[in-house]
Amino acid sequence: MPRFAANLSFLYTEAPFLDRFAAAAHDGFAAVEFGFGYDFAAKEIAARLNAHGLVQVLINAPPGDLAKGDRGLASLPGREHEFAASVVTALRYAQTLACPRVHIMAGVLPAEADGEQRARHRSTFVRNLRFAAREAEEQGVELSIEPINPRDVPGYFLNTQAEAHSIREETGVPNLKVQLDLYHAQIVEGDLSEKLRHWLPHIGHIQIAGVPGRHEPDIGEINYRHLFALLDELNYQGWVGCEYRPLAGTSAGLSWMKRLL
Repeated sequence: MPRFAANLSFLYTEAPFLDRFAAAAHDGFAAVEFGFGYDFAAKEIAARLNAHGLVQVLINAPPGDLAKGDRGLASLPGREHEFAASVVTALRYAQTLACPRVHIMAGVLPAEADGEQRARHRSTFVRNLRFAAREAEEQGVELSIEPINPRDVPGYFLNTQAEAHSIREETGVPNLKVQLDLYHAQIVEGDLSEKLRHWLPHIGHIQIAGVPGRHEPDIGEINYRHLFALLDELNYQGWVGCEYRPLAGTSAGLSWMKRLL
């Protein structure tokens, strides 16, 4: 059976952020992940993890200025210093939280970007990932990059599994993996079973949500019962992050686990 981690950026949002750790533990989660906890001291978050017997399995590096449209910095030429600072911050949090994985967001391309500009963004992305991987390796942290569908994040640099794995291969560092969010992958390209079979050795983390709507995974067109069985068949040892928007309260919606497993 897959091991599920509660994504505290999406689940338990009816409670203040620091109270979500207790709620996740109460509902039986052994692990959590979240996008951005940088408004809180790392030691404060670590205390919540320890108090409730939880492990932190994933954080995102700081994404830049979300209010101004930033969705990561790694592929943005001219912002390398900001990116380097974000890596330092992310790794400091990862160390305090004993978190083994940091997701590096690529960023959004200009609306008018042509092929030459895209190539420049790609080379910046690869160069920045190599830098971040070297820094992360010193403390045993794995990095991940994630394709995101352009409907949710228009202009996001990375959209498909093939693109992500091509960049992973070009970067050529052992502690860089691809994060497979099955919600995004279904919207962009589908064929989820084959993607799992083909890419699983290079996938560091998996996330789930129903399509459409990004609600509980038993709602919509994805057959998660089949995919969970396939993960068992393929002996996937990682975590599965529950990154969905509950329809009517987090705890009430967790009945999907019994139905699908």
